[in-house]
Amino acid sequence: MSTRIAFLKGHGTENDFVIVPDPENAIDLSPAAVAALCDRRAGIGGDGLLHVVRSAAHPEARDMAAEAEWFMDYRNGDGSIAEMCGNGVRVFARYLQRAGHVSAGDTAIATRGGVKTVHIAKSVSDSGSAAGDITVGMGRALLPEGDVTVSVGGRSWPARNVNMGNPHAVAFVDDLAHAGDLYTPPPFSPAAAYPDGVNVEFVVDRGPRHVALRVHERGSGETRSCGTGACAVAVAAARRDGADPKVTGIPATYTVEVPGGTLVITERPDGEIEMTGPAVIVAEGVIEPEWLENALR
Repeated sequence: MSTRIAFLKGHGTENDFVIVPDPENAIDLSPAAVAALCDRRAGIGGDGLLHVVRSAAHPEARDMAAEAEWFMDYRNGDGSIAEMCGNGVRVFARYLQRAGHVSAGDTAIATRGGVKTVHIAKSVSDSGSAAGDITVGMGRALLPEGDVTVSVGGRSWPARNVNMGNPHAVAFVDDLAHAGDLYTPPPFSPAAAYPDGVNVEFVVDRGPRHVALRVHERGSGETRSCGTGACAVAVAAARRDGADPKVTGIPATYTVEVPGGTLVITERPDGEIEMTGPAVIVAEGVIEPEWLENALR
């Protein structure tokens, strides 16, 4: 890389991302480069990287170009590829709005988990300085059958297997401290349930339709928030509480506290799930090519 690469930094409920605009997919972002950029001590720092590409310019998204102009080529902090990131989609949409590619209202974003519908609310302040929340249509949850168990230290819990375009294991616990440090992936069984690894959510109740979680995201460790994880938790809680919208015919809305803030998740009777929360751009700059070259040696 011989030229400076533009970047931005953003977060959604403190799930933070390096944003690399690259409309024509001209930048080769290797796993090592992504990991270097996401390094919190020697790089920019982030739970993941949002590579902003026009759908028509990316081989994985060309068949979605008619529905969504922009593709979120999402990478985990270790450089690995992920199917979806709920907080990432909101931050991705906020970047598109900031760059003038979209306006407040509805837009569509292509992801490896399919095309997601996004609604950007208008400014919520009289001065116009505060951006409104962003609502993402997260699609439907899949609930694979079979018992799953997750463990930390000497404790084990049954977990609900929920797929939100990426895999989740949701365990209800008495105390969030029981999740341990979450630096390393919590062991799970059976191994065949998640052949490519899993995001693990530990959940406690805060009140009616109100829960809190801690999460280990595969490829990133413990993060301050996980949007798909919050959706998975709301789905699992609704089934546990006898509030499955497909059965009751009534939408189920849960407030989900994450370490970095609060998300509101609604599952409709048709199975569609919506996630609402903030998204903030905090900085922008350029990546020095010499630094990146040295980081990859």
